[in-house]
Amino acid sequence: MPQNVLLAEDDRAIRHALERALTLEGYEVTAVADGVEALAQAHRRQPDVLVLDVMMPGIDGLQVCRVLRAEGDRTPILMLTALVETADRIAGLDAGADDYVVKPFDVEEVFARLRALLRRTGNTGDAPVAARSVPPGPAANGAQGAGGLVAAAGVRMDVQARRAWRGARELELTRTEFDLLELLVRNAGIVLDHATIYDRIWGYDFGPGSKNLAVYVGYLRRKLDEPGAPALIHTVRGVGYALRED
Repeated sequence: MPQNVLLAEDDRAIRHALERALTLEGYEVTAVADGVEALAQAHRRQPDVLVLDVMMPGIDGLQVCRVLRAEGDRTPILMLTALVETADRIAGLDAGADDYVVKPFDVEEVFARLRALLRRTGNTGDAPVAARSVPPGPAANGAQGAGGLVAAAGVRMDVQARRAWRGARELELTRTEFDLLELLVRNAGIVLDHATIYDRIWGYDFGPGSKNLAVYVGYLRRKLDEPGAPALIHTVRGVGYALRED
């Protein structure tokens, strides 16, 4: 079955060109011109991935993203933006976007990032998981235990249920944060370089000027850190990051 892309772009020429290119690439495309219609379409039929222009009249792409995330919709979102400042890109990530492409863009870059997002999700969506009152039992440090459990440095993860804990405290993680933490836990004590992390998490190397990884590491640190407890994610300057409990 072709994967469905919901495209929201108010510039008619860009919308038509991108719709045509995506269709030729084998996607089923639903193209709309504003955020109101994007939300209506997303509620009518959940797409496999959304491509949202940031600057749209009325409800813009960031607002669409926030609404969907507040509703618990974890469909991957790729933002299209003409804003190139780091703060603007961080605003998109904070709103719940998974990735972004800066205009003017090469359509092959859009294809590559869509493929990476769909690989990460497995095109299965995020079904709600029934709550459990206690974290899973321990697994070997950095290794997978029974039922898809991994643990290291006081962090426990139920990979199948996509839940994580530090000690007894459950962590509220986005899809990308969970994937990044899982990678670090599975490789606890090992310094993972930037290129490796980009390839494993995003499926695409954004280059040395990208702030994506630093932003998400910052998110994880804020959610993992506890007063009086040792920091878990360590920066190895010029190389990458490692998870360990010093």
